[in-house]
Amino acid sequence: MHRILVVAPNWIGDAVMSQPLLAAIKASNPNAVIDVLATPWVAPVYRACNQVDELIEADLRHGQLQWGLRRALAAQIKKRDYATCYVLPNSFKSALIPWLATIPVRIGYQGELRRFLLTDTKANSPKTQRIPMVEHYTNLCASPCNSDTACLPHLSPTASALEAVRTRLQAAGIQTDALVVLCPGAEYGPSKRWPATHFAALAQSILKAKPAASVVLLGSPSDRAIGDEIISSTSSQGRIFNWCGATSLDEAIAIISMCNNLVSNDSGLMHIGAALEVPQVAIFGSSDPKHTPPNSAKATIISLHLPCSPCHQRECPLGHLNCLNQISPERVFAALQ
Repeated sequence: MHRILVVAPNWIGDAVMSQPLLAAIKASNPNAVIDVLATPWVAPVYRACNQVDELIEADLRHGQLQWGLRRALAAQIKKRDYATCYVLPNSFKSALIPWLATIPVRIGYQGELRRFLLTDTKANSPKTQRIPMVEHYTNLCASPCNSDTACLPHLSPTASALEAVRTRLQAAGIQTDALVVLCPGAEYGPSKRWPATHFAALAQSILKAKPAASVVLLGSPSDRAIGDEIISSTSSQGRIFNWCGATSLDEAIAIISMCNNLVSNDSGLMHIGAALEVPQVAIFGSSDPKHTPPNSAKATIISLHLPCSPCHQRECPLGHLNCLNQISPERVFAALQ
């Protein structure tokens, strides 16, 4: 049995965009067993990937070597007799575990001075010639996806998450056929976040136009305050719900799969919506929609393409954030229609 290990990236959006790589691996070797080593933060994404046989969760933290934990994981992984490993992050430490586990074939991009840790290294594309992240990951496979459809990420919510979400939506009196999800957060920083006042105006327009509609705000615990600000600025507060930080990522995936429309910043939840093929509007500011687009035929991208963007900065270096402030709620609402 050909056993393959994939070391997952650490961002939710990147994890979603790595799913076509799993599909390409499975297509080229249908009998392969594919396991994924992931942090608890992104593990729910891989629970929603049909190609994954087993998920190995490990609390590997950003910026920390955690030598003892990595050695212990390597010893555990060595017993599984993996033939091949794909290392998706570019960091030195992400390549340590498969190297310590002596997996015979270790594939990844050159990254941080780690050439000797890998048996097959590929050069990263120049920053001036950024390719879409889905293509970036599938290029690691000997048989990358060769059609537009095959390169589109696809997720399936878990049955347990769907059941829990149905119960919660019913208790809140939310009809899924009139449910709109807004995702006002973006973990990278403020330069990727459309203003809360704009989200509030959009929510008000949605609720006014559709008497049966409900709006649910989804995001991480750090987005809770933004959600509260949005709700406090709307008059239809009985039909808008701030669930930022109040759902697991498994449940957020399930909720998005049931919604009628999704509006988000360039974020992990944006990519989840694309992989669930939900009609969506994606708002881009400091990031590049050519590099990390929502990979879905049902996605509409709004970007002003100002001369100063994409700057890829966490905060606007010019102090005005015009790339997002000048995208009006009316324009986004029109795109939803």
